Amino acid sequence: MVKMLGAMLILIAGAMIGLYQSMQLARRPRQIRQLTLALQRLETEILYGSTPLPDALRSASVPLSYPLSELFSDAAEGMSSIASGISAAESWNKAMTEGWKRTAMKEPEREALRQFGATLGISDSEDQVKHIRMTISHLLIEERNAIDDDKNYGKLWKSLSILGSALIVVIMF
Repeated sequence: MVKMLGAMLILIAGAMIGLYQSMQLARRPRQIRQLTLALQRLETEILYGSTPLPDALRSASVPLSYPLSELFSDAAEGMSSIASGISAAESWNKAMTEGWKRTAMKEPEREALRQFGATLGISDSEDQVKHIRMTISHLLIEERNAIDDDKNYGKLWKSLSILGSALIVVIMF
């Protein structure tokens, strides 16, 4: 009886690990797409609205879901607090450092956003738009890669985790 309970727990744990990894692979392209749309909104705010950067970041964060909206709003809060005395790039990097672990995105997206953050707020609006568009083009490439990874490895994670846990159960008996 105890062995059966242990076997069931191992199978359930293995299935959960596979489902979690599969969900992470599925979340990544969605988050990249949301990030791309937020950057496009930021571009519009900067170019056509002539909105100050903290307000533009807050506006871009509104339609985003949890981890990404927090990233944009934290960066805006850091830029808004005059007493802090930190630059826009430093505020962006701080928000990225604190919020990145909650996203499903990987290092290429982080590097693209880090490079974007380094140019944030140090040039005129036309130059900012140029950097935003370059970041968007990088993210579109990564989105295609993330979609391919999800297609190729999503089912694989589910199957192998269940089969691996079943193998462990077979070895136990």
